[in-house]
Amino acid sequence: MDPGREDFIGLWSLDPAVTFLNHGSYGACPIKILEAQDRYRRQLETEPVQFFLRKQEPAMDRARRELATFVGADPDDVVFVHNATSGVNSVLRSLILEPGQELLVTNHGYAACRNSLEWTAARWGARVTVAEVPFPIGSPEMVLEAVLGKVSSRTKLALLDHVTSPTGLVFPIARLVAELERRGVETLVDGAHAPGMVPLDLRQIGAAYYTGNCHKWACAPKGAAFLHVRRDKQSAIVPLTISHGASSRRTDRSSFRLQFDINATDDPTAYLCAADAIRYLGGLLPGGWKELMDRNHQIAVAARMRLCTKLGIQLPAPDEMLGSMAAIPLKQSSNAAPVYSAEMDPLQERLFDSFKIEVPVWAWPAPPKRLFRVSAHLYNRLEQYDYLADALAQCEEAPQA
Repeated sequence: MDPGREDFIGLWSLDPAVTFLNHGSYGACPIKILEAQDRYRRQLETEPVQFFLRKQEPAMDRARRELATFVGADPDDVVFVHNATSGVNSVLRSLILEPGQELLVTNHGYAACRNSLEWTAARWGARVTVAEVPFPIGSPEMVLEAVLGKVSSRTKLALLDHVTSPTGLVFPIARLVAELERRGVETLVDGAHAPGMVPLDLRQIGAAYYTGNCHKWACAPKGAAFLHVRRDKQSAIVPLTISHGASSRRTDRSSFRLQFDINATDDPTAYLCAADAIRYLGGLLPGGWKELMDRNHQIAVAARMRLCTKLGIQLPAPDEMLGSMAAIPLKQSSNAAPVYSAEMDPLQERLFDSFKIEVPVWAWPAPPKRLFRVSAHLYNRLEQYDYLADALAQCEEAPQA
């Protein structure tokens, strides 16, 4: 069966005039979940005091329980944050380091979180060391070799992606965490793309810290993410905003939970919808979330094969290292790529302006080398990637030699 045959596009409010192949950047929330968020917001605004003082906590606890089950965790070890970048910052800003200690990251790390790591190192007189994971890459073992090869007696913490943003690789995160633990190194996992893309069992992974987005592949509204902190590390981790939870005298839950949950007036409806999204997406296919994740993976693998075949590009990574995204290198071009990731590549602009294709193109690992990344969710069809290949050919972007 063609894994992209059925049409689920009507479940989302995406512009039908756009070939949307970039679910990975910001996600896309189904219409039913947006409607659920509207209902929560009406409850909030109908009687704000009633909602915040009486309804919010039990509602968040229910959502937390469903989320914890989905990611394989104890609810007491999970708190809501607005996005994975906030989760990374909460951990890094809570750390106490010594001058000369090292913070390890890979060259595939998300730029925003790398900025936070650099800030943290400068604050304490520590230093950031970078493991150069190759891309193209031949096996998960090459990730292990690169990361473990940069560990020293001064390494305090490793910030590692579960699924890399620029290159769409699924790292062998459980093996990395275990090997680093054996070397006395704690791991902060940036799992921004993992929930809803790959099966998660945070108990089995065992990382000291793990943060993930619900608004990407689980399709919750923007502003829904979580931070999981292992029980032995929770007392040292505080939210970015210190609020009423810090002085609470309650004993029915941990200070960790209280500080993150009682965290200034905010709109918690995205958090509450995380559970709705997990239930809704999990009911779209007979096999539930397993079938959904398998299907998206199959679309991504098939799409990458079609693109690479049409463009004459060698597959840059094994299928086993893909989830629902795939990155493909482009050749160097006189159409210079921008230096800063916040700037849009001219090719990305042309693909949108001339073909109404939304797909990210960026300089990686540094200009003039570039790549593009495709995403695959239920609403995508394989012929959309054929259309992208034809558009790239018309833009005269040849494959990397």
